[in-house]
Amino acid sequence: MDAIHIKNMVFYGYHGVQSEENTLGARFEVDTTLFTDLSAAIETDKLSKTINYNEVYSLIEQIVTGQKYYLIEALAGEIVKRIFHQFQTIHKVKVSVRKPNAPIKGVLDYVEVQIERERNT
Repeated sequence: MDAIHIKNMVFYGYHGVQSEENTLGARFEVDTTLFTDLSAAIETDKLSKTINYNEVYSLIEQIVTGQKYYLIEALAGEIVKRIFHQFQTIHKVKVSVRKPNAPIKGVLDYVEVQIERERNT
Protein backbone atom coordinates (compact mmCIF):
# COMPACT_ATOMS: atom_id res chain seq x y z
CA MET A 1 0.00 0.00 0.00
CA ASP A 2 1.28 3.45 -0.88
CA ALA A 3 1.32 6.31 1.59
CA ILE A 4 1.17 10.10 1.65
CA HIS A 5 2.59 11.78 4.76
CA ILE A 6 1.67 15.31 5.82
CA LYS A 7 3.86 16.25 8.76
CA ASN A 8 3.80 18.87 11.50
CA MET A 9 0.75 20.91 10.56
CA VAL A 10 0.44 23.60 13.23
CA PHE A 11 -2.85 25.16 14.34
CA TYR A 12 -4.18 27.20 17.21
CA GLY A 13 -7.09 25.60 19.01
CA TYR A 14 -9.08 25.55 22.24
CA HIS A 15 -8.90 21.95 23.41
CA GLY A 16 -8.45 20.68 26.95
CA VAL A 17 -10.23 19.92 30.19
CA GLN A 18 -8.98 22.96 32.08
CA SER A 19 -10.91 26.21 31.67
CA GLU A 20 -7.76 28.15 30.74
CA GLU A 21 -7.19 25.83 27.79
CA ASN A 22 -10.71 26.50 26.51
CA THR A 23 -10.43 30.28 26.84
CA LEU A 24 -6.75 31.03 26.10
CA GLY A 25 -6.15 28.29 23.54
CA ALA A 26 -2.86 26.69 22.59
CA ARG A 27 -0.76 25.38 19.74
CA PHE A 28 -1.53 21.91 18.36
CA GLU A 29 0.53 19.89 15.89
CA VAL A 30 -0.92 17.24 13.59
CA ASP A 31 0.68 14.55 11.41
CA THR A 32 -1.25 12.29 9.11
CA THR A 33 -0.42 9.33 6.93
CA LEU A 34 -2.91 8.44 4.21
CA PHE A 35 -2.71 4.93 2.79
CA THR A 36 -4.04 4.60 -0.75
CA ASP A 37 -3.17 3.18 -4.14
CA LEU A 38 -1.09 5.76 -6.02
CA SER A 39 -0.70 3.70 -9.22
CA ALA A 40 -3.04 5.89 -11.30
CA ALA A 41 -1.32 9.08 -10.12
CA ILE A 42 2.08 7.64 -10.99
CA GLU A 43 0.94 6.58 -14.45
CA THR A 44 -1.01 9.73 -15.39
CA ASP A 45 0.75 12.50 -13.41
CA LYS A 46 -2.69 14.03 -12.74
CA LEU A 47 -3.84 15.60 -9.48
CA SER A 48 -7.31 14.13 -9.99
CA LYS A 49 -5.80 10.64 -9.57
CA THR A 50 -4.37 11.23 -6.10
CA ILE A 51 -5.25 12.84 -2.77
CA ASN A 52 -5.11 16.64 -2.89
CA TYR A 53 -2.85 17.69 0.02
CA ASN A 54 -4.41 21.16 0.15
CA GLU A 55 -7.85 19.65 0.71
CA VAL A 56 -6.55 17.41 3.50
CA TYR A 57 -4.79 20.34 5.17
CA SER A 58 -7.91 22.53 4.93
CA LEU A 59 -10.09 19.79 6.40
CA ILE A 60 -7.77 19.25 9.36
CA GLU A 61 -7.42 23.00 9.92
CA GLN A 62 -11.21 23.35 9.97
CA ILE A 63 -11.56 20.57 12.55
CA VAL A 64 -8.75 21.76 14.86
CA THR A 65 -9.68 25.45 14.77
CA GLY A 66 -13.45 25.18 14.36
CA GLN A 67 -14.51 23.00 17.27
CA LYS A 68 -13.54 22.53 20.93
CA TYR A 69 -12.69 19.13 22.39
CA TYR A 70 -11.82 18.23 25.95
CA LEU A 71 -9.54 15.41 24.81
CA ILE A 72 -7.00 15.27 21.99
CA GLU A 73 -8.11 11.65 21.63
CA ALA A 74 -11.54 12.91 20.51
CA LEU A 75 -9.93 15.50 18.23
CA ALA A 76 -7.76 12.86 16.53
CA GLY A 77 -10.76 10.54 16.20
CA GLU A 78 -12.82 13.25 14.50
CA ILE A 79 -9.98 13.92 12.04
CA VAL A 80 -9.86 10.23 11.10
CA LYS A 81 -13.64 10.03 10.73
CA ARG A 82 -13.86 13.11 8.50
CA ILE A 83 -10.91 12.05 6.32
CA PHE A 84 -12.62 8.73 5.59
CA HIS A 85 -15.87 10.56 4.84
CA GLN A 86 -14.33 13.09 2.44
CA PHE A 87 -11.72 10.92 0.69
CA GLN A 88 -13.23 7.64 -0.48
CA THR A 89 -10.01 6.21 -1.96
CA ILE A 90 -8.14 6.22 1.36
CA HIS A 91 -7.94 2.70 2.79
CA LYS A 92 -6.16 3.44 6.06
CA VAL A 93 -5.35 6.59 8.08
CA LYS A 94 -2.87 7.32 10.83
CA VAL A 95 -3.26 10.62 12.72
CA SER A 96 -1.05 12.02 15.48
CA VAL A 97 -2.09 15.06 17.49
CA ARG A 98 0.52 16.74 19.69
CA LYS A 99 -0.05 19.21 22.50
CA PRO A 100 3.34 20.89 23.05
CA ASN A 101 2.40 22.88 26.15
CA ALA A 102 0.26 20.39 28.01
CA PRO A 103 -0.53 21.69 31.51
CA ILE A 104 1.42 19.05 33.40
CA LYS A 105 3.53 19.75 36.47
CA GLY A 106 6.76 18.39 35.10
CA VAL A 107 9.26 18.69 32.28
CA LEU A 108 8.28 17.23 28.90
CA ASP A 109 8.31 18.12 25.22
CA TYR A 110 4.69 17.28 24.43
CA VAL A 111 1.81 14.88 24.85
CA GLU A 112 0.80 12.98 21.72
CA VAL A 113 -2.10 10.75 20.75
CA GLN A 114 -1.86 8.52 17.69
CA ILE A 115 -4.85 6.81 16.10
CA GLU A 116 -4.64 4.35 13.22
CA ARG A 117 -7.77 3.04 11.53
CA GLU A 118 -8.68 1.04 8.42
CA ARG A 119 -11.78 1.74 6.40
CA ASN A 120 -14.58 -0.74 7.06
CA THR A 121 -15.48 -2.51 3.85
